[in-house]
Amino acid sequence: MTESKAVERDPESVSRFVEHFAAQLVEAGLPRMPARVFAALLASDSGALTSAELGEQLRISPAAVSGAVRYLAQVHMLSREREPGSRRERYRVHSDQWYTALTNREAIIKRWENALRDGVAHLGAETPAGRRLSETLAFFEFIEKDVAEMMERWRVYREERFG
Repeated sequence: MTESKAVERDPESVSRFVEHFAAQLVEAGLPRMPARVFAALLASDSGALTSAELGEQLRISPAAVSGAVRYLAQVHMLSREREPGSRRERYRVHSDQWYTALTNREAIIKRWENALRDGVAHLGAETPAGRRLSETLAFFEFIEKDVAEMMERWRVYREERFG
């Protein structure tokens, strides 16, 4: 692998990518401002930007940046870092952010499964609502197995391809 270097790029092209990719994320359910911040971080060579840099690049207020990074940190799509010798924070995406985000979703699915089991027990497995909850539970149990196997295959593939 070669050492990566910062490359001068057309800011307008970067902006078009950020807005286009953010629109795709919004369509998939991510709130608009977190989607824009995430796309901007993903498109930066360092993978990390300060609040001021994000605000300037995206032309958004500090409050908008703050809300977006709070959301993204909660869903494990970025991390916060202190700049050495400064009180300023940098927000960073990592090469494994999708893996981390999906792994976090696995924990959420487990909690949903437990809640659905309780629902079936309280509503009765033979009621229409209980049957609907049972089918939803079966769906999550079914995909959970495949997701775990897929994540293991990804770990192997990533190591082989990117080291």
